[in-house]
Amino acid sequence: MLDPHLLPDNVLTTQLKKVVNWARRSALWPMPFATACCGIELMATASSRYDLARFGAEAMRFSPRQADLMIVAGRVTIKMMPVLQHIYQQMTEPKWVISMGACASTGGVFDAYATIQGIDQFMPVDVYVPGCPPRPETLIEGIMAIQRKIDEEGLPPSGLRRPLQLAVEPSYKPSAQPVPVTIGGQLVR
Repeated sequence: MLDPHLLPDNVLTTQLKKVVNWARRSALWPMPFATACCGIELMATASSRYDLARFGAEAMRFSPRQADLMIVAGRVTIKMMPVLQHIYQQMTEPKWVISMGACASTGGVFDAYATIQGIDQFMPVDVYVPGCPPRPETLIEGIMAIQRKIDEEGLPPSGLRRPLQLAVEPSYKPSAQPVPVTIGGQLVR
């Protein structure tokens, strides 16, 4: 008989938790809420060039009861917000939200009375994807950030879910600007 003090945790429970986390992160079902130019980039992310299917999130669901990841891409007006909240409430638990682009995150250049200045005022946002509009690679990085959190934390306790509030950093390094070179007083290009 094994001494229970030698085992750090119940082996069956730990392995089951890993399998559940793997299945949950490998089968995210996005619910797109795209209203502007960010929606075009969202569509490009699902195309064959960027292939969102590699990450298990290609099955866009237009029914909130079948989705667990909401991607809000573009501007949201005051009249849209009750609809967006209603869709969010109908989604299955656990659910995650990506705020894609400057308009969804901060209102962007639309500092008007009718535009919501950040959807995080009305619903929990897990990942902020920056850009105007953000590139498809940045959205994929945001989805991968949610997958990493699912692997690390697993299922949140019932009723205690807090938004992750991660900001995706750009993964590219800009190259240095070319500097004019002069040799013997002559400009060489």
